[in-house]
Amino acid sequence: MTEQPTFERPQAGVDPADGRGALLRASTASHPHGADTPSCTPGAGVLPVQARAGEPPSAAPGTTPASGTTTSSGMDNDPGTGPEHSQPAAAEPDTHRPRPVAESIPLQPGAEPSDVLDGSERRTGQGLSAGRPTPMRRDGDRLRFVGAATRRIARGLDLDEIVMGLCRATVPTFSDAILVYLRDPLPVGDERPVGPLVLRLRRTDRIPQERDLEDGILPVPVPDPSELGTIGTELCEVRPGSALAEVLRGVRPVFTDPPAARAALPELLGEGGEFAVPTGRRAILAPLRGRRRVIGAALFLRRPDRIAFEPDDLLVAAQLATHSALGIDKAVLYGREAYIADELQRTMLPETLPRPTGVRLASRYLPAAETARVGGDWYDAIPLPGSRVALVVGDVMGHSMTSAAIMGQLRTTAQTLAGLDLPPQEVLHHLDEQAQRLGTDRMATCLYAVYDPVAHRITIANAGHPPPVLLHLGGRAEVLRVPPGAPIGVGGVDFEAVELDAPAGATLLLYTDGLVESRLRDVWTGIEQLREKLAATAQLTGPDHPPPLEALCDEVLDMLGPGDRDDDIALLAARFDGIAPSDVAYWFLEPEEMAPGRARRLARRALSRWGMEELSDSVELLVSEVVTNAVRYASRPITLRLLRTDVLRCEVGDDVPQLPRLRQARATDEGGRGLYLVNKLARRWGATRLSTGKVVWFELNSG
Repeated sequence: MTEQPTFERPQAGVDPADGRGALLRASTASHPHGADTPSCTPGAGVLPVQARAGEPPSAAPGTTPASGTTTSSGMDNDPGTGPEHSQPAAAEPDTHRPRPVAESIPLQPGAEPSDVLDGSERRTGQGLSAGRPTPMRRDGDRLRFVGAATRRIARGLDLDEIVMGLCRATVPTFSDAILVYLRDPLPVGDERPVGPLVLRLRRTDRIPQERDLEDGILPVPVPDPSELGTIGTELCEVRPGSALAEVLRGVRPVFTDPPAARAALPELLGEGGEFAVPTGRRAILAPLRGRRRVIGAALFLRRPDRIAFEPDDLLVAAQLATHSALGIDKAVLYGREAYIADELQRTMLPETLPRPTGVRLASRYLPAAETARVGGDWYDAIPLPGSRVALVVGDVMGHSMTSAAIMGQLRTTAQTLAGLDLPPQEVLHHLDEQAQRLGTDRMATCLYAVYDPVAHRITIANAGHPPPVLLHLGGRAEVLRVPPGAPIGVGGVDFEAVELDAPAGATLLLYTDGLVESRLRDVWTGIEQLREKLAATAQLTGPDHPPPLEALCDEVLDMLGPGDRDDDIALLAARFDGIAPSDVAYWFLEPEEMAPGRARRLARRALSRWGMEELSDSVELLVSEVVTNAVRYASRPITLRLLRTDVLRCEVGDDVPQLPRLRQARATDEGGRGLYLVNKLARRWGATRLSTGKVVWFELNSG
């Protein structure tokens, strides 16, 4: 059983370093020299001299039963003949001083000497009655308790763990109940709090009414329920100049018996709360001061039938309060830093994935650990002209804020390059140049793919990244043969792109090396396990139905066992639905005056074939305006394409790179109203610059 001692201060005349730590009784007889006689506290019991086990109680050392005069025996008060200068004769045994028993317990008020428990009872806890806690008899007991308590407090990483550690360490060893108040809101670091000082009751703890018998712990009798467990309000505002403000300003723990401290209790506990706090040094109010300011307060309470606190207990309370406050300060600061890092990582990754035509997307991101939530892994899906979509996944070396910052810059660069509709190998080449501009040691891997749902083809370029895996509709998983290339940041290397089939119903999986590589397996072993996992998952839904994307991502992450992940993981899954040739209409128009009229007729025929005649008027008007603007500046044939999916999309391309801008036409202007009409009638519209010119597109709801 773990002993639950309280504290008892050694009496005067006993060496605190003495391992035996005896408590000596003050004599009740009148001393001839009254100035040397210790005074007794009112209401306190007289402590008997502790004797050897089996011996009768003897007189205090240095006195005789008759006169009570002090004996010399090497203890003479003369400075010249003290113990340092005299040596007792070897033949004289020290028989007048009894050896104290270290495990003895002082008598409580009203107790008889026969009620004193022996050492075995104290160690086992048997024989204890209500209100008879085992006291800490020596300074060493306090040191051991403070050491154990501070270690328990220091084990906490977050705010709740530290406060719980303080409560569990002090109840019931040091106090019967504890109330912990913290500032609301808690200031972080060097920031100056605004508004009034408000304390919120963060946690309370008290001795339970029944102790468990688990792990061999013996039941400890406790008094009947008291008001200790019910006092305390949720919030209290510390008014400037109030009694509570003065106590908190003093920083040091105080007993609540003095009038100044007693006056602070109603403000802390609410009206009438001071009446529930026991008197007689059974309550300690300890301010919690962090690195720069007071951040709360702790109230330690003992029941009226428990041994009162002693002055040395204020030092113990100060140690507990100091360690707890500094731990809370660091935990709050760490929490803020973790929050900033988490927000940085979250904002650098896409909040939601786009919904491009002909492809469905799903993604996952897992940090390396809860304590390191930032890293260099990223993924992205970027819509491109012609209903295409760019799929990107990359990995910057490291798991620091620097890696996350570099990742953000590379991702932004990739989005800008994708907007220029550059080929995948050219995108990687410009990313490599950007990484070299960021620093000589900025290394990253990246895989960039462009999917065309009309052609059912995908173009992929790789820069030192693990190859993607393609899961076919029949359940066959294939590791795509893509030239590996050199990592981004090496410089002076060429990247090669390959074009592959992307059949409808197939699923492309892009991932970072944290998914397939760990201390337990190499990267190629992990890739093979991933391929087998995808094939096994596809068998569950049959050969004609691909597995759902979200469930597929979860199944892929389940291949990671405990302790099998020590790197970030970014995962991007793309299901290729494609666009059927019957849902595509494509024409070339010469840049001449007859082109807008021809475009209207072609669009009307396509809509009639698709059974969408109700959109004819709107489509003809918008197509005429966009084609007219292209004819005005184009020198090569114009392209017109209609795509029927869940929406109707119209795309008009020309060889002029300048993008049109929406503007408000004046009343005297003959033109400038075409894009205004497009903006009013279309569901969405936009313009994208290509390497060969630009594409202006708009969408209308199909039903």
